[in-house]
Parts: sequence; C-alpha cells; structure tokens
Amino acid sequence: MDLTQITNPSFLKRLSKEQMTELAKEIREFLIENLSVTGGHIGPNLGVVELTLALHKLFDSPKDKIIWDVGHQAYVHKILTGRAGQFDTLRQYKGLSGFPKMSESEHDVWETGHSSTSLSAALGMAAARDMQGDSNHVIPVIGDGALTGGMALEALNHIGHLKTNMIVILNDNEMSIAPNVGALHDVLGKLRTAGKYNSVKDELEYILKKIPAVGGKVAAAAERVKDSLKYLLVSGVFFEELGFTYLGPIDGHDFNDLERNVQYAKKVEGPVLLHVITKKGKGYQPAENDKIGTWHGTGPYKIETGDFVKSPTTAPSWSGLVAETVRKLAREDIRIAAITPAMPVGSKLESFAAEFPDRFFDVGIAEQHATTMAAGLATQGMKPFLAIYSTFLQRAYDQMLHDITRQKLNVFIGIDRAGLVGADGETHHGVYDISFLRHMPNLVIMMPKDENEGQHMVKTALEYNDGPIAMRYPRGNGLGVVMDAKLKTIPIGTWEVLREGVDGSILTFGTTIPMALEAAETLAKKGIHVKVVNARFIKPMDTSMLDQLFATGKPIVTVEEAALAGGFGSAVIEYAHDVSANVSISRIGIPDEFIEHGSVDKLFEEIDLTVENVVRTMEFALKGPTRAEREIV
Repeated sequence: MDLTQITNPSFLKRLSKEQMTELAKEIREFLIENLSVTGGHIGPNLGVVELTLALHKLFDSPKDKIIWDVGHQAYVHKILTGRAGQFDTLRQYKGLSGFPKMSESEHDVWETGHSSTSLSAALGMAAARDMQGDSNHVIPVIGDGALTGGMALEALNHIGHLKTNMIVILNDNEMSIAPNVGALHDVLGKLRTAGKYNSVKDELEYILKKIPAVGGKVAAAAERVKDSLKYLLVSGVFFEELGFTYLGPIDGHDFNDLERNVQYAKKVEGPVLLHVITKKGKGYQPAENDKIGTWHGTGPYKIETGDFVKSPTTAPSWSGLVAETVRKLAREDIRIAAITPAMPVGSKLESFAAEFPDRFFDVGIAEQHATTMAAGLATQGMKPFLAIYSTFLQRAYDQMLHDITRQKLNVFIGIDRAGLVGADGETHHGVYDISFLRHMPNLVIMMPKDENEGQHMVKTALEYNDGPIAMRYPRGNGLGVVMDAKLKTIPIGTWEVLREGVDGSILTFGTTIPMALEAAETLAKKGIHVKVVNARFIKPMDTSMLDQLFATGKPIVTVEEAALAGGFGSAVIEYAHDVSANVSISRIGIPDEFIEHGSVDKLFEEIDLTVENVVRTMEFALKGPTRAEREIV
C-alpha cells in the first residue's frame, strides 16, 4: 500500500486481519526508513503500530476522541490520518510536528509534549460529552511511565469517582524514556504475569450459573469466591479498587486479542482500563534490544547497523560535563546526591548512579516530587543536585517557590536544555525558566559562557551554603575550549568584561555570547566600539558594574535566548528605573509567542535573534534620544 495516499482511517474497517498484519509491516518499514533521515521518537512508535491500527479500525475518529499522552507515540496515528506524505519534513522547520497538533488534523484532538495529561483531558471531554447528551467514545492512551505522574493518578481517582464511560488504554512497554521505576511499576509487573483475570472470571461466572439456585447464602458465597479470585490472580486489584473495569493483560501486537477486548470494553458501563502489553522498538532490532532508552528518541541513524549519524565534535556535551563534574565533587563530599525525574540518560547521570547507587534517585516522571524530595534532603544537611530539563521544571513551579526558595535550602538545580531545543518544538523549548524563577526570593540563577566556566559554576553551586542556586545550560555540546585542571569558585553576582568599548554595551550570557562578540566586531569595523559583558549571574546581577555602565549614559543592549517578558533584560530595566538611570536600554530575545519546531539556527532567524539585529539595535540606540530626553518630549 502507498501510505502517502491515505487520507483518513476509515479504510481500515474493510481490511481483514491478514491485510492489517501486512499494513503493520509496511508502516514499520516506512517509519524505520523515514526516521533514519529525520530522526524522531522511533522506539515508542514502532511499539504501537498494531494498537493504533486497532483503535482506528474499531473507533470512529475524530467523533470518537483518541487522546495520545505525551505524543511520543503518535506517528502511526499521523500516517493513518493522512500525513505520511509529510514525513520527510518531520520535526523540521515549518514541517510536520513530532507531536499531535490540532492545526495539522481534525484527528488531533489534544496537543501535548509533556506526559501524564491525557487522563485529565479525557475526563474533561467525557464530562462535556455527557453534559451535551452525546454518546461518543473517549479513549486516552497513556504509557506505564506516564502513569507515575501525579496528574495521572489524580485523574484516575476522579474518573473512578465519577464513573463516566471512558476506555483508558494503558500502553505498557515497561519503559518511559528510560526504564521505569517505582512501586506502581512493580504493580504492573505483577499484573503482566498474573494471567488473564477476566477470561477466568468469565469462566467462573458460567459455572456458577449452572448451579441451581438454592438460596441467598449459596449465591453470596459464590460472589465471594469470584471476588477472591480477583485477589488471587491480580495482586492488589489496583485499578478495580479505583472504580475501573480492568481488562488484561492484552497482547498489543495481536489483532484478535486487541479487537476482542476493545469490543468488550465498548459494551461496559463506566470506566474501563485495557492493559495492553507492547514491545518498544518492535520490528527493528537495535531499538528492540535497547535497555536504557537510547532509542526512545534519536537523530538520524544508519538502518543497517543502527549507528547514529552525529556531527564530529571533540567538545563534551553540556549534560555530560555537568554530571561528570558533580560526580567528581561527590567523591570528595559524601553529602552530594543526585535526583532526576526519569531522565538519567538525557541528564548523563548513568556514571554517577553506577558509582554512587545509594546517592542517586530516579523518581520516575514526577517532577514535583523530585523537587520537594531535593528540599527534604537539603533539610538534613545533604547537598542535592536536581537534574531537570527547563521545560519539565515548569511543572514544579510551586515546589521551587514553596519548598525550596521559601525555606532557603541548599539545593543545586541543574536546568538542562535551557534555550531553544530545535526539533521538539514549542512544548520543549526551555525559554521560560528565567521568567518564572527570577522573582523567587533567595534564589541564585547563573549561566556559563562555555564549558570551562560551566565546571567552575558546578563547584560554585555545590559549595554555596546560603540557599538554592540554579545553573542553566543548553542542549548539545560545548564550544571545545581548553579546560582548567583545577576547579574554582566564582564570586556570586559578578560579571565579566569580555571586550572593552566606549560607545555602548552589550549585556548577555550563555549561548548568545558568541553572537554578541561577532556583533561587536562588526560594529568595530564601522567605527563603533562597544563593550561586551558576560552577565553570567542573571540573579543577583552585578549592580556595581551596572552602576558604572549607567553613569556613562551610553546605550545598553541586552541579548538573551529566553523569553523577554520577565527576563534578564527586564531585570536590567527594572534596576535602571529603581536608580533613576538616564540611559537607553534595548532588549533582544524570545518574543511573546510560542516558537514552533525547527533547527535552532532557523528559529533564531525567524525571531531575529541574530548578529545583524544586535548590530542594528545598537546603531539605532546610538542615534536615539536618552530616556530623559524621551520623557521631556
């Protein structure tokens, strides 16, 4: 079948099991071939081919609402809803999104890039359906890793309470991004090996019906036997006690098993949970053999060998540099512990975990818990390192404010993937952390200019004893600079002049420092000599240096790979207002809009975060009036 000719999934209803099996094979081949060029979330999608085909065959999308949790496993859904022809643009600038996107298709009824949201969204849709008197099905698909998220458990609790009709698909592949951890994971493990409770229960009911009715006592005893069977076969009966009818475990690669159970679920009143067992990476040996999450999401790769295609670089990855520096310091300080919410691989903490297993905690997809656990460790004199992506730290805002900064606890927060992250797009860009952290009292926020300064900042953070300290660092690799052999601490709140100049100043930090230096060089060729400052401490700022810059009356341009609203530039303007500085301040950064996916370079061009704009902005500021002159006008 030419997959690019598919316009909607209705054709599936006409296919036989043999044709469905052949189509599943073709879809896997299509994914393996296309993702070898573009990269993407190959492991999760190879695992849900049969499941997605079955759902679209047995339900009527978009009338029936299929809701994908996280969205990592929605590629097959995209193929079946008419988007196979766009897969050569997957996760590329102006191309097909790697996640469900309402603007792409009416079949994408929920947008998500973060886990554990599907059940809450599904309950909202089901409640709206009930209030509006409709009868469509609502089918959230959630992974066993996402089920550990607090939101998912809150939603399970509420769904079971309301007892509304809903079919929850638990896609159980024993992994999230990395192997799953926790007691709930263990519960699911017991369910996987418990056998098929419902088929045995049905057989028992058939036998009981054959027994002549001889009074209430026998009937009650029979019910007790049936109920006891639950506990014998399904340890804890976790989902049934929450109010769900539990069906499973179901072979997620067997169309007969899937169809039989889905059809049964459609007849059941109230919420049903279908426990579907799938194999992450199924059909591609390198992905199937993955035990640590390497094939969850990848860049381009060679199909024949499974080798990844990477740009040659000698510079360390930022995640690796930070993790290894923490590990080095942990050898000297037994108080140092590391916590991650299901990102040991992405945060490069595998080596730390191997060397210090008693001081390493992967808490699963539970960002709020990870943050407050770090706070708890700090109350007992430990020095916790919380490794968390910027986009996931958003989910722990209250814990940062209430539990860490309010109590002024010595927690080191490593904010990974700070800035634009490229292909994962708007749900994953780490551009808001400055804005939602800067107003928190007691918190230090910093970002290094290169990996050498980065290792010194790690030491600074772990030796800081006056409250929490956060270090931002980007996705990808460092610049390849020479690394100092001996670590040192950096005085909190101090900036660094990288280039002298008398006509104005560019204040920036982290990834945009090369941009600022290039802009200064371009301006110098025009006879304009500007100072470039590494404003490495976003909070507290170097107010002594700012006072000196304000005193010159020369224009200032701030540049940041972060949201302008509430960002670093805003902090500079606020301070200028507080001290009544008569100086022009211009800001360049992420505008007040969501930035979609694409290469970082392309995105920089789109939002004009460029050398040319820095030059243009400084030239305009040098020609313009001062603040006092503007106010007079």
